[in-house]
Amino acid sequence: MWDGSPPAACAWCGAPLRDGERLAGRTRCRGCGVATTDPWPTAAALDRAYGEWYRPGSGRFSGRGDALLRLTRGSLARRLDRIAPPGPVLDVGAGDGTLLAALRRRGRAATGLERDGSGDPAAESIDAVEGSWAAIVFWHSLEHLPEPASALARAAKLLAPGGVIVIAVPNSASLQARVFGDRWLALDPPRHLVHLTEAALRARLQELGLRVERVGYLRGGQVVFGWLEGLVGSLPGRPRLYEAIRRPAARALPLPPACRAATLLAGALLLPVALAATAVELLARRGGTVYVEARG
Repeated sequence: MWDGSPPAACAWCGAPLRDGERLAGRTRCRGCGVATTDPWPTAAALDRAYGEWYRPGSGRFSGRGDALLRLTRGSLARRLDRIAPPGPVLDVGAGDGTLLAALRRRGRAATGLERDGSGDPAAESIDAVEGSWAAIVFWHSLEHLPEPASALARAAKLLAPGGVIVIAVPNSASLQARVFGDRWLALDPPRHLVHLTEAALRARLQELGLRVERVGYLRGGQVVFGWLEGLVGSLPGRPRLYEAIRRPAARALPLPPACRAATLLAGALLLPVALAATAVELLARRGGTVYVEARG
């Protein structure tokens, strides 16, 4: 499937996976409860998964989608500027640099890390980073890293006194993950290598001596859309709303206009159901995304 071999150990805690719970495309560790993508993708498979179509220069989303993305990153930049002490911000998995630009507009020095190691952000691995950082951000990037727990440990060492780590990740213990199972949007194989729970993330942060100050289920984004994508994908033909909202150059496969229109219509009709399900999920504190602020 992804050209690789079954992982021998949990990508989160390092425990052997020989007795792990086998699921479609992943194996759950019986110790920490975190699932590891199985089989583990090869470098070539990941290169294909992150091809030029994944984040083209023309933008990823149709309509006002990219503008909405910039708006949310601007909100995150304001939050970081408010809660972090003076000093630079490190964005691990900075994508196209939207958050970096928002931080710099606020007068914050900001550096981004990204897997392709080109442009701005330029560096790839947090292991190569030095210095002292007022804030370190893992915004829907921790699940993409081959050694996420080690990356968190390195981030904790790089924090300035009173610095803050901000994380948003899909929550595999969420209600939507349970409802949609192997069809849940946030599984996203092979790009997502580890499938975290809120409990496992909080436990790791506390082991590192960090104080969890805030946990939320809405700020991390994708909560409503996770329900909407799953509901639309449950219809006959398994339409993919996520593909339908992306620009043609940013789609994994071509999508005929009539199919796209029907998928978008289904999304509009099912939006009230998705909003109601999101409200239930938030009240239960089992959101599809978990947002965490932890201070050193």
